[in-house]
Amino acid sequence: TAKEDVKEFVNEASKCDFDIDIFYNRVVIDAKSILGVLSMDLTRVLTVRCNGEDERFNNFLNKYAVA
Repeated sequence: TAKEDVKEFVNEASKCDFDIDIFYNRVVIDAKSILGVLSMDLTRVLTVRCNGEDERFNNFLNKYAVA
């Protein structure tokens, strides 16, 4: 379910030692905040911006990549 996906995403993002943001238009949310991520319209294509590099997290993101 979407709720479980959000929980998994936030858990993986929280393992990174750098900031990760999710944004759509002008709305920017901390990807490590479960309430913040749940407040997003998850039916839209969202952009994830990582302020660092983590191969494990990048591989995890591929699960949700659109193109």
